[in-house]
Amino acid sequence: MEERLRILQEQIQASLAKARDKNALEGLRIKYLGRKGEINRLFKEIAQLPVEQKRIFGNEINQLKLVINQELHQRLEKFQSKDKDMIDLLLPGKKPYVGHVHPISKIFDELIMFFTNFGFSIATGPEIEYDWYNFGALNIPRDHPARDMFSSFYIKEDLLLRSHTSPVQIRVMENQKPPIKIICPGRCYRYDAFDASHAPVFHQIEALYVDKGVSFGELKWLLSEFVRFLFGPKTKYQLRPSFFPFTEPSGELAISCAVCGGSGCSVCGNSGWLELGGCGMVHPQVLKNVKISTKKYSGYALGMGIERVAMIKYIIDDIRVFFNNDIRFLEQF
Repeated sequence: MEERLRILQEQIQASLAKARDKNALEGLRIKYLGRKGEINRLFKEIAQLPVEQKRIFGNEINQLKLVINQELHQRLEKFQSKDKDMIDLLLPGKKPYVGHVHPISKIFDELIMFFTNFGFSIATGPEIEYDWYNFGALNIPRDHPARDMFSSFYIKEDLLLRSHTSPVQIRVMENQKPPIKIICPGRCYRYDAFDASHAPVFHQIEALYVDKGVSFGELKWLLSEFVRFLFGPKTKYQLRPSFFPFTEPSGELAISCAVCGGSGCSVCGNSGWLELGGCGMVHPQVLKNVKISTKKYSGYALGMGIERVAMIKYIIDDIRVFFNNDIRFLEQF
């Protein structure tokens, strides 16, 4: 038994000296210290020896086991420190994850670029508004039936979360003399059910131009350029008569359906057209409310929902996907 222990120790030392990586060390650990390894085999053999020899050889085997553990641990630490210091310049680099622009942000950027190219500047305002700016100054008094068009979040009687970005136009017209040429992008709030076509939080962009001699024909020309820019030269558009209390005359912009090309499908209700936004000449009463002379100045305004534009442009049938934060959806853009 003593000779076997000596030979085994020499074998172990020789094997450890040849080990060149962590995998080799793990193999030696299993071979000598594993459940079916050489050390456990020796423990089973000494069970047949006399009591005195059991004590002697048992201690020697335990001592050999301790030495093997220490050697393995020391060599493993040495390999790990080498791995930390070593840089393999031939390995491929780690490709960082690249995010994607959200379709709402993408549409915002495109619209802002379009309008600023035509001389519009960007104006912003508070999202918590007074009733006067959100309704009253826009020719919507408290008893006006047009208030039924807006399901608003009121904080108190005269304070609410803005239901459109038109209050920004009023604030600008109050503090700036014509010519005024602005766009008002931002977030809006309405007390709507969160379903496939409505969201309690949404985004709008509105444009306002007030100056001497501004006409409806100029508005129509701008809308035609807008449709070509955002949806392509083959897209048809039409202006339909509509009603908004803050514009007169008022119109509604519709474009040919991007799915069927105007022939009719389930997306457009077989009409061949998709509603995009409202527009019109600024109502004289609105100009009077901000003390701008209606004899000297005229203006036009237009507005649309960003989610609506994105759904039409990218053929998306459910507004809720914009808020899901599903990376599989965002990667498409």
